[in-house]
Amino acid sequence: MQIFLDTANIEEIREAVSWGVVDGVTTNPSLMMKQGTSDLKAVTVEICELVQGPVSAEVVSTEADGMVREAEEIAGWHEHIVIKIPTTREGLKALREISSWGNAKTNATLVFSANQGLLAAKAGATYVSPFVGRLDDGGLDGMAVVRQLVQIFDRYDIPTKVLAASLRHPMHIIEAALAGAHVSTMPFGVLKKATEHPYTEKGLKAFLDDWAKVAEPEPVG
Repeated sequence: MQIFLDTANIEEIREAVSWGVVDGVTTNPSLMMKQGTSDLKAVTVEICELVQGPVSAEVVSTEADGMVREAEEIAGWHEHIVIKIPTTREGLKALREISSWGNAKTNATLVFSANQGLLAAKAGATYVSPFVGRLDDGGLDGMAVVRQLVQIFDRYDIPTKVLAASLRHPMHIIEAALAGAHVSTMPFGVLKKATEHPYTEKGLKAFLDDWAKVAEPEPVG
């Protein structure tokens, strides 16, 4: 399973990439706004250069024609760009048009049901992104949508990848992997927590304490 970081924070991305576990990045207008940037192209290109893997950049139009026009521009920013399209009826029209280009990659975002994910895949999406955490917030089983889409795509040999999004804690990463998700995307804080365990810290301290005793010079005379 690939690991994507869900952020537009350059320092977070640079740090996570240095760990050797980040395969790509997902962004959206809200994440860009949090970083106080208005130059979406410059930030997105910088992220692409850091990650050297898929980077999702989202359109803001709500009509298919506008989405396609934006996609044409965004696709030219960098070779690693993936165009995020909302999973609406207008979005499906845009996905179909963009997929006909042959070389553009797309991420159908805001997927909240297996029906939406299946239709986005049929329209040609490269990735579909079920929002696990947001479904859980509403009292539903977000991971169930991931499992359903993985099963459907496997059964019918659909090449679209399931990208488990809106992950809120480290167990979501494991659950997504067990469900067969091709990709999981998460905030930096969730990925950071996944690297930590109190027993690791306790064990390391014990090793270092023992080594300090061994390394102490023997008293003279």
